[in-house]
Amino acid sequence: MTAPTVDPVPAQAPATEPGPPPLLELTGIRASYGRIEVLHGIDLVVPRGEVVALLGPNGAGKSTTLLVATGQHPASAGCVHVAGRHVNGAKPEDLARIGLCTIPEGRGVFRNLTVRENLRMASYRGLPERDIIDRAVARFPRLGERIGQVAGTLSGGEQQMLAMARGLATDPALLIIDELSMGLAPLIVAELYELVAGIAQEGVSILVVEQFARTVLGVADRAVIMQHGNVIAAGVPADLEAELSAAYLGAQS
Repeated sequence: MTAPTVDPVPAQAPATEPGPPPLLELTGIRASYGRIEVLHGIDLVVPRGEVVALLGPNGAGKSTTLLVATGQHPASAGCVHVAGRHVNGAKPEDLARIGLCTIPEGRGVFRNLTVRENLRMASYRGLPERDIIDRAVARFPRLGERIGQVAGTLSGGEQQMLAMARGLATDPALLIIDELSMGLAPLIVAELYELVAGIAQEGVSILVVEQFARTVLGVADRAVIMQHGNVIAAGVPADLEAELSAAYLGAQS
């Protein structure tokens, strides 16, 4: 008598391991100045190794969102996570120690110091000055040509390169750039965003805050559009044309 055939039980697929958390995640963020609430429940995610553009016209709430994310303004509600860590109430210097670096609006260089001296300021964490300068010049060759020049005499684009070089000297996991294009000619802005794309390819996550959307969308993996303290759209830049028109021009989406 032959034994009855039994269909084999299919092997169960192993459970998928959860991936690493995003470098930055804002959930339900509200923020106020006095009694006036300016952020009304913001959600924002910057995944690892991606460029995210935070867009919107003046008064949209971009700057306050940035201040909350970098520990410079308190959230009245919601959660801020950096690399999976709850950081509500953390000071900016604490966030810097866990890998967050901000390039502020206006470039933030020491205008009365030379390029070399500005880069030397990044050695306070114990990094060798020679290594900092070598890496800065490799990324931004123009700084090598201006190494002894006073930063205040550099062009606007060169000052922005210097600010980025100083920030990158700390090996950040997340780089936040505020209004990269401000006051610069379109050709210089295009060059700087090519550099941003190259930095992202090295594995650095980047959040770029911009008023002028078209300047950044060519290098962004994702975009978040804000208006009146709310996120009105988020996704792949190519899918957000209607929302961009609505935010900037008042058109109906």
